[in-house]
Amino acid sequence: MLFLLAPIVKFLKEHLEKAGCGVGDNFIKAVNCDKKISGGYVRGEGVTLLCSFRGFNHMNIQDEVNQVVIHELIHAYDDCRAANLDWSNCAHHACSEIRAGHLSGDCHYKRELLRGYMKIRGHEQECVRRRVMKSVIANPYCSEAAAKDAMEAVWDVCYNDTKPFDRAP
Repeated sequence: MLFLLAPIVKFLKEHLEKAGCGVGDNFIKAVNCDKKISGGYVRGEGVTLLCSFRGFNHMNIQDEVNQVVIHELIHAYDDCRAANLDWSNCAHHACSEIRAGHLSGDCHYKRELLRGYMKIRGHEQECVRRRVMKSVIANPYCSEAAAKDAMEAVWDVCYNDTKPFDRAP
């Protein structure tokens, strides 16, 4: 698959291997989904992406595919390096979403403009917060209030944690 050649994808796969988490050929897979999502990470199963919803594949360009793979590989890295990561814990989930949103390029200015968000200053953190809330609220263990409290509680530590990168790409 072409997305496996993206330099950041290769970098993340290497760091997963170094952290003791093997990434086999089937770790990243494309499937049809019954929800309109671009991808997801499931412990023990890997990364699922290129989800199509009712026959409509909603990722149409390579850049979108790469970004989703990178986002999900950051979740896999977090899961690998944290022996006690509990995805049902709102704070744990929020932390990984903060890191994935910040480090994957998901909230790059260009992407935000394409989504219709025109804010000049502070767009990246605002985007990360918005997307963290959307994801954590979808967790059946997290109410909206619990998601917001969790995000705020872990924001500084998780936003500033750029591992395995030296700094945010």
